[in-house]
Amino acid sequence: MSMTKLFGTDGIRGKANQDPITPEMAVRIGKALAVFFKKESSAPRILMANDSRISGDMLEAGLAAGICSMGADAVLCGLLPTPGVAWLTAAEKAAAGISVSASHNPYDDNGFKVFRGDGFKLSQEQEAQIERLVDGDLRSHTIAETGRVYQLNEPAGRYRDFLASTLHLASLQGMKIVIDCANGAASRIAPQLFAGLGAEVKVLFNSPNGKNINDACGSEHPERLQQQVIENNANVGIAFDGDGDRLIVVDEAGDILGGDEMLAIFANDLRQDKTLNNKPVVSTVMSNIGLGIALREMGIQHIMTDVGDRQVMEKMKAAGAVLGGENSGHMIFLDYHSTGDGMLSALQLLRIMQSTRKPVSRLKKIMTLFPQTLLNVKVRQKPDLNSIPAIRNAIQSVQKKLGEKGRVLVRYSGTQPLCRVMVEGPTRDETDDHCRHIAECIKEALG
Repeated sequence: MSMTKLFGTDGIRGKANQDPITPEMAVRIGKALAVFFKKESSAPRILMANDSRISGDMLEAGLAAGICSMGADAVLCGLLPTPGVAWLTAAEKAAAGISVSASHNPYDDNGFKVFRGDGFKLSQEQEAQIERLVDGDLRSHTIAETGRVYQLNEPAGRYRDFLASTLHLASLQGMKIVIDCANGAASRIAPQLFAGLGAEVKVLFNSPNGKNINDACGSEHPERLQQQVIENNANVGIAFDGDGDRLIVVDEAGDILGGDEMLAIFANDLRQDKTLNNKPVVSTVMSNIGLGIALREMGIQHIMTDVGDRQVMEKMKAAGAVLGGENSGHMIFLDYHSTGDGMLSALQLLRIMQSTRKPVSRLKKIMTLFPQTLLNVKVRQKPDLNSIPAIRNAIQSVQKKLGEKGRVLVRYSGTQPLCRVMVEGPTRDETDDHCRHIAECIKEALG
């Protein structure tokens, strides 16, 4: 067998029932994980949960069979957000945790996100070792002692109690919130959590049927949430993605806040709370230039990484940061959790609203969002952009014109024959013009 490249930026993902998201492959991955996490002594336990997709049962069954065949135990947690699996894995002192999920993708995709025993995602080196095991000779140990499959007792309730404990507030009494559960992993637990803390809750899209996850709902499609926030005169709207690790917020006027604006709000709160204490805030190169400017004005060091919440996490650990995130809505609060968690982020925002007595529309004024234009150009090949004078000169001249008031980011898509051009600047017209100019140069040279 040739070396399989299974892991992408966030776990393994693809069309359900097509390679590599097949029951046969799930068995191999289950075997490989059991071997990889096998402790010298007792049988390791590997937790798993799913996000409501119709193919989740099939894939969990395959993983469980593979895990058991190597003498490890598979522990099922049922419908649970990805960060819930990460938290329970650490709380249970299990060897590993697996979320069977394709995050914000349509229902007919699925995938696997793997966590180590400490609740953190695998490093790239660990992923490579597991890929080698999947490709290798995984004949089951001829052992009388195969593993067993167990159900974990009360996984959702325990995770919900953990989330509630991070609020550090008496209650959310007097708050009116609308939540969109994306017909996914947060569907049962989110309404219980927020209502249990005393908020008045209107719930949307919490009836998963296996096929309606992320379908015109959730963090990628907040239109219905915006409308309901206004109609219900709510303080705030919160939307999760299918597996509950991202958050998108709608303010009381119906406007959407992305991750950058939330990071600025959280950074300002931590700065005043002294928790930040000269610690940097980490975001990705996709962050709006306004975030960097806001952090600079707050006197907070800003570190940027490549795209992907694992990149953010690794940089945070290296730099001693406690707050990081992506504009897509992945927020990481390292003091509380080892991974991005939509419900945890939402609770933090509600706490800030309560303690400052300010609506979200006021809180978000801590940063100014610069207009951003993004164009995708189809390319025939992907040479180093710096090696083409026309493109290099176009990028440099735009960057020079914008100076401190904007930036240019040009990069190839990792998965498609596209070059992505992103320009941020002081006005919409200016960013549009600059972006078009660079895109046309690329089209001439490579299209």
